[in-house]
Amino acid sequence: MKHNKKRNTAFIYETLSRELAKAVVEKDNNRKTEVLSVLKEYFAKGRPLAEELKLYKVLLETRNIQQPLAERLLQETKFAYSRLNDSEIFDAQSKIISAINKKLGNHVWANFVPNFKSLASVSAIFNPKTSVKGKVLFEQSIIDIMSTEVPLAEVNKMESIDNLTYDSFINKFNEKYTGLIKEQKDLLNQYVTSFSDNGLELKIFLNRELQRLKEVINNKSLETDQPMMQNKLQEVLVYLEEFRKREFTDTDLNKVLMTQQLVREVSEQ
Repeated sequence: MKHNKKRNTAFIYETLSRELAKAVVEKDNNRKTEVLSVLKEYFAKGRPLAEELKLYKVLLETRNIQQPLAERLLQETKFAYSRLNDSEIFDAQSKIISAINKKLGNHVWANFVPNFKSLASVSAIFNPKTSVKGKVLFEQSIIDIMSTEVPLAEVNKMESIDNLTYDSFINKFNEKYTGLIKEQKDLLNQYVTSFSDNGLELKIFLNRELQRLKEVINNKSLETDQPMMQNKLQEVLVYLEEFRKREFTDTDLNKVLMTQQLVREVSEQ
């Protein structure tokens, strides 16, 4: 059975997230607004596609559990999926496909999605038209992924590969961003997905990151004997303090990205 990625809710979400990341990195605010409007309309909490996406994520993001538990989790997830309204999901998919084609363009479907095979496997498990043999094979594949123990060293290796993939993605669309450091990538990842939970995870991330930036800058300010450098660092500290009192904007995003680069540079001195 040929996989139709346009009818794969998880793929739709992933390709839109990458389109949003491109817009953020390229500072295309109009494009960012267009992509966000589609994401918010169809993946807001309680919407059919959002509920389906939750079940995809259960199977795609669970790792390092024992096989019996993986099998139980698969069965419970399939049961939960069977209680979703198929017609509502199909109708929502039709509408978002149309919205993407008309508002964003067909080229969105060509975005590179690294875990496409896993997305297709889960889609096949949920699809009642999948053959019995195919469903058994796909289910065993997902069980193996969930239950295979991944050593810490391998996790770190996977994260490095993810970073390289993200770098390649950035390079493809805007070469001047090839030097993004890990902290900047983490911030961008949080920013482009903040619509899904009204920015809660982004706020948590920012609280930790801003505290880290403040500590480094404050220490460097105390260490340096250059008045000009001290003044500049103090200006950054004042900005970071004032930022907590207002909503996070595109301007703030750019300034925090610049501050992260500054902190990296002064830390290496």
